[in-house]
Amino acid sequence: MFPSLYAILDAGLAGEKTILLAEALAAAGVELIQYRNKPASSRTVFEDCSQIAAQLRGRARFIVNDRADIAALCNGGGVHTGQDDIGVEDARAICGRERWVGVSTHNIEQLRAAAETSADYVAVGPIFPTATKENPDPVVGIEFIRRARQVTKKPLVAIGGITLKNAEDVYRAGADSLAVIRDLIAAPDPAKRAAEYLKLAARVRPLHN
Repeated sequence: MFPSLYAILDAGLAGEKTILLAEALAAAGVELIQYRNKPASSRTVFEDCSQIAAQLRGRARFIVNDRADIAALCNGGGVHTGQDDIGVEDARAICGRERWVGVSTHNIEQLRAAAETSADYVAVGPIFPTATKENPDPVVGIEFIRRARQVTKKPLVAIGGITLKNAEDVYRAGADSLAVIRDLIAAPDPAKRAAEYLKLAARVRPLHN
């Protein structure tokens, strides 16, 4: 079964805690963790990813945002690409079949196109307003998840403004996984918050799988 919680470590929010957060979340049972650091140099991203990939190996799948080359170089678990990044098949050519390639979509046309690729999962959103991107795409709402569920059988990862308060509604709409950023990073105890998401998913998610 696809991991129910997709933790995104945004280095701009986590800062020096990024590496420690990766460890804490894996220890709490999170099985899918992404590193995102858009403004950083390639060297910084590579060094951070190499450390996190080694730290998580055998415990959680580690995804690198945007950089298929770094995902391959650090022997990570995959790459996540956006609409402005290289395409899914190009990322696949770099990463190989053993690593996951995920792709972000923001409307039905993009979703249909992603469904025809070799992507291992498709992210949909932003579901709710989000402050973790400088220029976010238009909010699509929970109803978009229901529409997306009719378009593809690939795992759907909902992203954008997700909190513990609205998580149940997102799962019930058909999301396989919730990508959470701020509600984990900014929590007083990120590991405890992650455990709360996992407990909720165990109770709610089987209803639609």
